[in-house]
Amino acid sequence: MNRLRWGMIGGGEGSQIGPAHRLGAGLDGLFTFAAGALDHRADAGIAYGRSLGLGDRAYGSWQEMLAAEAARDDRVDLVTVATPNATHFEITRAFLEAGFHVLCEKPMTMSVEEGEIIVETARRTGRICAVNYGYSGYSLVRHMRAMVARGDLGRVRLVKADFAHGHHADAGDADNPRVRWRYDPAQAGVSAQFADCGIHALHMASFVTGQEVTKLSADIVSCIPSRTLEDDAMVDFRMDGGTVGRLWTSSIALGRQHGLAIEVFGETGGLRWSQEQPNQLYHMPLGGRLQVIERGEADLSPEADRTSRVTVGHAEGMPLAFANIYKDLAEAITATKEGRAIDPAADLYPRAEDGLRSMAAVAAVAESGRNDGAWRDARPPMFR
Repeated sequence: MNRLRWGMIGGGEGSQIGPAHRLGAGLDGLFTFAAGALDHRADAGIAYGRSLGLGDRAYGSWQEMLAAEAARDDRVDLVTVATPNATHFEITRAFLEAGFHVLCEKPMTMSVEEGEIIVETARRTGRICAVNYGYSGYSLVRHMRAMVARGDLGRVRLVKADFAHGHHADAGDADNPRVRWRYDPAQAGVSAQFADCGIHALHMASFVTGQEVTKLSADIVSCIPSRTLEDDAMVDFRMDGGTVGRLWTSSIALGRQHGLAIEVFGETGGLRWSQEQPNQLYHMPLGGRLQVIERGEADLSPEADRTSRVTVGHAEGMPLAFANIYKDLAEAITATKEGRAIDPAADLYPRAEDGLRSMAAVAAVAESGRNDGAWRDARPPMFR
């Protein structure tokens, strides 16, 4: 496979997410980092881009990058959008319209209406629009999905997902700019903690079970009273395959560090996985003994084998999970160029449709929370 060219918008010096994307995109030698508009400050973005080897393809703005790359014969094949949430829609739409494939950080948009426009644009242009639910790239998460799909658990009765941390538990952080914006409706939209972390857990539930959320009921609260938006949420949901769902997400859970975990309970077995211990998947067969499945061991599913790089017993972490999303996208883009079908084990990257479903869930959680937990339709209008 020839190397594809990759560009990035946002993720500049000091960014939390930028290094993980650069590590992930470069890990397998499938992409060359070719272009970037890495900072909203033009001079800083150009300087940092040049320090990373971009030369004259380090741009001062995404608009400059779009115009210049669109005019090149060796334009980038994939653009990652890792800018503040409120800018995702405009940038993603513009690059899709110009014929670029896009990987957008979550949340994909700030509203359901914007999400539907992105889905329609991707379908009309025939471009890939992926959303970075990067935790779905973990090898054993993909093995969970494969086990559920092949019937190892029988019919899935219940899925429970958590994403709870305690990093915003200090009420004295009210004026910390890295925290404050998350609870400001003008910058974060209608939801804080659920839109930030809860949608990762909800996507994980859908990804592993192969089912979509149809309706939900939410109890949301601002445990720190000065916050306009919620810092804790408990969500019950129902899925289109009949599975019952429970989800807890919080930013005030002192003692929790990352906190993403998922459990799946079926007629004939149960599974349990945590992002903080990603190399082990716990499987409890009905009437059997608890089994520990190790990442990298023999006889796992093709989906797990494809996404495991180092030998059993050695840790793989979040940048390698991101790398699996990029590995999927490289296969998808190359398959499109070559006019062939994508490898089924690679056809797992989160789509714009997933990003849209997340925004519909965010809107439903906010509305349900305002109405004492009343059940709300969690499907986007275009999917009803």
